[in-house]
Amino acid sequence: MPTAQLLLLACLLWGLEARTAQLRKANDRSGRCQYIFSVASPNESSCPEQGQAMSAIQDLQRDLESTKARLSSLEGLLHQLTLGQAAGPSESQEGLHRELGTLRREREQLETQARELEVAYSNLLRDKSALEEEKRQLGEENEDLAQRLEHSSQEVARLRRGQCPQAHRSSQDVPAGSREVSKWNVETVNFQELKSELTEVPASRILKESPSGHPRNEEGDSGCGELVWVGEPLTLRTAETITGKYGVWMRDPKPTYPHTRETTWRIDTVGTDIRQVFEYELASQFLQGYPSKVHVLPRPLESTGAVVYRGSLYFQGAGSSTVVRYELTAETVKAEREIPGAGYHGQFPYSWGGYTDIDLAVDESGLWVIYSTQEAKGAIVLSKLNPESLELEQTWETNIRKQSVANAFVICGHLYTISSYSSPDATVNFAYDTGTGRSRVLSIPFKNRYKYSSMIDYNPLEKKLFAWDNFNMVTYDIRLSKM
Repeated sequence: MPTAQLLLLACLLWGLEARTAQLRKANDRSGRCQYIFSVASPNESSCPEQGQAMSAIQDLQRDLESTKARLSSLEGLLHQLTLGQAAGPSESQEGLHRELGTLRREREQLETQARELEVAYSNLLRDKSALEEEKRQLGEENEDLAQRLEHSSQEVARLRRGQCPQAHRSSQDVPAGSREVSKWNVETVNFQELKSELTEVPASRILKESPSGHPRNEEGDSGCGELVWVGEPLTLRTAETITGKYGVWMRDPKPTYPHTRETTWRIDTVGTDIRQVFEYELASQFLQGYPSKVHVLPRPLESTGAVVYRGSLYFQGAGSSTVVRYELTAETVKAEREIPGAGYHGQFPYSWGGYTDIDLAVDESGLWVIYSTQEAKGAIVLSKLNPESLELEQTWETNIRKQSVANAFVICGHLYTISSYSSPDATVNFAYDTGTGRSRVLSIPFKNRYKYSSMIDYNPLEKKLFAWDNFNMVTYDIRLSKM
């Protein structure tokens, strides 16, 4: 056996749990070199017998064959590794590229997850801000409700003291055909609002005196004059939800069949897509909050400047300077007209806001539109409209700055403005006469009972002002000087 193989065999035998071994080289008797390799048995204290020796030799041969097989396997692996290093750099690079691609995909997935988490966090912050704003609004609403409750308590106390003029009327003052009310029922909060339903007599027989003792015009009186007095507000209805914070309600001063002078329309204007118009066939339905019909407009409206006149609803299309005529019976748009140069969507609103850039109005002579333009530099512009085609028939430019007043309406060709939408003791502060083209300062008391008047319109048939004051639909008696 060659020397190298003997050394390898010695190492392998050492690995087979041999702990002490000796290799000795010497010449035999014939002068040939002889190698003697001895290993001490770890278990046996002396040499075995001949049969045992044969068994040990066989075991050693088996171990030698196993060791050879393991050595061949190691040599094969070494050969493959050597060939891979010599001829396979490209394969190694491909493996590295594959590994790099896998790492890149994992990195992209992590980056995508990070972006998604950032978006979710941003959405959470936005939702938090929205909830905080809603909480603030609810707080303000609670304060308003507390003020309204306090006002109701004061009204009840006043009625108990017997200071209401109606409580002192004698039986001779009660019109024929009505039921006499001997005293106020302070337990019924809406009794004062429903008292008009107890009396069914012609308007000419109603006492020509308002609850506050000031004279008023008879209903249906077509006589014109200048505004000289506005009475206390009378609350007819209160909105049920937050969408009724501000809105518009109206009756047709020239109703067409099947509508009557009692038919009432109401639009809640809180929101971004205002299309619903509630129709109440009878005044009692309006007071009780039961609409007989709901119109869905083909396009949304903007602001609280809508009116009903001669069977059509006139309103400003959302996000535009276009006035739309919607026929209520046919339920279709009959005309549209852009108001030249008119500001819209917050360019020239009233002082309370609400995108009230374009405000429609009705008086004894017909349909009007109140607005402003860049050319007018924010001053109120008043135009007369053809109710059929919406063409501008005549236009007046005033010297009243639109954003400095809370609202405006037209009576007998005179434009009137309100000083404040929130002050309890506001005034009708300006008047503009389209006949002379002149304006003048006024100081007629006007009460914002609920401190947020978002709509004020004149109804020439009833000779009253209709208003929407912080969820409440109210009316004001007025008095005009005879011309």
